[in-house]
Amino acid sequence: MPAVLFDMDGVLVDSEDYWVDFQREEILPETVPDEDVDLAETSGMNFREIYDYLEAEYGTAISREEWIRRFNAAAEEIYTERAAALDGLDDLLADLEDRGVTTALVSSSPHDWIGMVIERFDLEGEFDRVISADDIDAASKPAPDVFEHAADEIGVPTDECVVVEDSENGIEAAARAGTIVVAYRLDAHGDIDRSSADTVVDSPAELREQVMKSIR
Repeated sequence: MPAVLFDMDGVLVDSEDYWVDFQREEILPETVPDEDVDLAETSGMNFREIYDYLEAEYGTAISREEWIRRFNAAAEEIYTERAAALDGLDDLLADLEDRGVTTALVSSSPHDWIGMVIERFDLEGEFDRVISADDIDAASKPAPDVFEHAADEIGVPTDECVVVEDSENGIEAAARAGTIVVAYRLDAHGDIDRSSADTVVDSPAELREQVMKSIR
């Protein structure tokens, strides 16, 4: 029986638009003021690893502690006040449960951020597993580690896992893990490379249709 692994930001909730604005307009200009960083470089990465990446590649103008404080404050506002759930999410999860399909929420975000989303949208118990990249001591997306770990956790081979991802790094990570990749196109990401996905969808309705088709 196949499984479906959902990314959180940009898939389960429309938080990616807000994160893009926060990073582009606020935190990146303060952190690397002399550089024009393409968000595709870091999209899908854990926010702490983004800082380490920026420090190594460009040098940073604010401390790691300030970076973390700002991200945590932004997360609370985005997840508890601004973000909305994917249209039709409850029905999609119910359909998958009716078919006996294992589901997992797999995110680069820390568990406390994931918890905000689960609480706000009443998703407690809706997934068989909730997995954060913080759970494993491994490389961040685009490395395949988190999806390989998730497949191992749920006991389903990676080639029988359908992954729904929106970011370039997330799509690449899922492809490198050997999963079936459904890329959810978001305007916030612009013209990123989605070529490693098995299929690309443009709306919640198409996403649901493709996911259900992929598990048959």
